[in-house]
Amino acid sequence: MTYFICIFFGLAPSLIWLWVYLQKDIHPEPKKTILKIFLSGMLIGLIAGGTEIIIWKSLNFINEGNFIPPFIFSILYYFIGVAFIEEFLKYLVVKEEILSSSEFDEPTDAMIYMITTALGFAALENILILLSSLKTFTFFTLFETAVISFFRFAGATFLHALCSGLVGFFLALSILKPTKRLWLIASGLTIATILHGLYNSSIMQLDSNFYFINIPIIILIFLVLTVSFGFKKLKKIKSICETNKK
Repeated sequence: MTYFICIFFGLAPSLIWLWVYLQKDIHPEPKKTILKIFLSGMLIGLIAGGTEIIIWKSLNFINEGNFIPPFIFSILYYFIGVAFIEEFLKYLVVKEEILSSSEFDEPTDAMIYMITTALGFAALENILILLSSLKTFTFFTLFETAVISFFRFAGATFLHALCSGLVGFFLALSILKPTKRLWLIASGLTIATILHGLYNSSIMQLDSNFYFINIPIIILIFLVLTVSFGFKKLKKIKSICETNKK
């Protein structure tokens, strides 16, 4: 029963956001492909988690003498060891599994598949967090699990979708402008990494200073506006030329 509850409330935030963003696709993608990419996102979550643990232990081992300033340590871990690793791996799923596919035929597909990957990633993250917090089943813990799930829905899960949507926008632009491909992809990953890192580091400071709540709210609002703009801009472009995808 406990595992079922954690899986249900862990998947719910991702599935709700997935439904919302799939409505933005004028020509819906095959359900099998969406499921495949969602599950790939979950799989990549395991790889990211293992990588982040290794980086955390490595940084602590290197910093046994506490010679790395806390600010630099936070940048190394939250921005590179977590945010960049996660954003890059999510991008890698779409690059390897979708870009060469015949189903990838519209600019908005880049955003749709990036968001789908991110939501699969977030679903696994949600499930693992709930499993670690829900030890025994009671009506109180059920309520507590629902509350955590809601905050994950409005916070971390939404952030994953938006950051990957941003990367997807730059990915689509890179296909449309092949001469600037590497620069555009690097720009998208860099911006997403910075925003993701700022969000994570500010959330970690809430216990000591609630003022930091302003930072994640501003980041989410900025990303919502940017991703919405991205969808509107890309919808004006009818198709992606096959030669640009090679």
